[in-house]
Amino acid sequence: MNSADPAILSVYLLLTPWVLMLDYAGPAEALRMACDMGAPMRLHICAPEKTLCTSLGTGLTGLAPLPQQVPRNSLVLVVGSSDERRAFASSAAHQVRRWLQQVPLPDTRLASICSGALLLAQAGCLDGHRCTTHHSLLDELARCAPAAQVQGDCIFVDDGRVLTSAGITAGIDLALHIIAQHAGAALAAQVARRLVVYQRRSAQDAQISPWLDHRNHMHPAVHRAQDAIAAMPQKKWALAELAALACVSPRHLSRLFSQHAGLSVVAYQQGLRIERSRQLQREHPQWSMERLAEASGFASARDFRRVGRRYGAA
Repeated sequence: MNSADPAILSVYLLLTPWVLMLDYAGPAEALRMACDMGAPMRLHICAPEKTLCTSLGTGLTGLAPLPQQVPRNSLVLVVGSSDERRAFASSAAHQVRRWLQQVPLPDTRLASICSGALLLAQAGCLDGHRCTTHHSLLDELARCAPAAQVQGDCIFVDDGRVLTSAGITAGIDLALHIIAQHAGAALAAQVARRLVVYQRRSAQDAQISPWLDHRNHMHPAVHRAQDAIAAMPQKKWALAELAALACVSPRHLSRLFSQHAGLSVVAYQQGLRIERSRQLQREHPQWSMERLAEASGFASARDFRRVGRRYGAA
């Protein structure tokens, strides 16, 4: 067994022939940035061959072989191809299917980007799971995995052990979702901002998380203030203190916040406090309302209930 640090998620990006470059580069960069920002993850790039052709006509060389074993609680992410019919009929694809059937452990999570779902299906990894792929391949996926529950009209599907994403850029959404799960939504939002993309959510999510909402603007001063609040939502932030961190005046910060984030500084912090309370309640179901309110940054249980009613939390 691989002796890896159990606190660090090992992510294996598994490349296939005629790999679609955006399927690979987009999620890979998102995951790399997360690692650089301190996410407890380690990224590995592997393939059935040392050199692969790509959708752009260029080649990828020096690729690591498919590992003979993977650590416990790791994640294997199969990247899609620009010509899946030719690619998945190759000997390299046969090798990938055998590897998927033999090497991943029962606790290994399996994921795919775009047509990578077809390889998971052909290896029998999607049976009994909800899944998706590029809209043009949904019928093919249903044929390859008749025991799976193929879903359309969604960016990605998280079905526990198996995660699948729709076409091309949806791989970035899936990568951000994985980052949020293993390093927190705040860090995932930072990666999204660095990539200059919207932090989108799965169609299965009931609502947009306050950690990720109101962050699709590009104003650096507002982001600095939001980063400070997100890091310590329970703190009683003074507007002047946030304004100093944002390098603007208090009045200007209030105006910028309303203009770019679409709500007031107080409303933004209250939303994060409510989300923090939900997380704490899941982690500590035995806590009293008073303790939960205090740990979330509210002055009292009464204040917590008053604000919580607006967010459906109390």
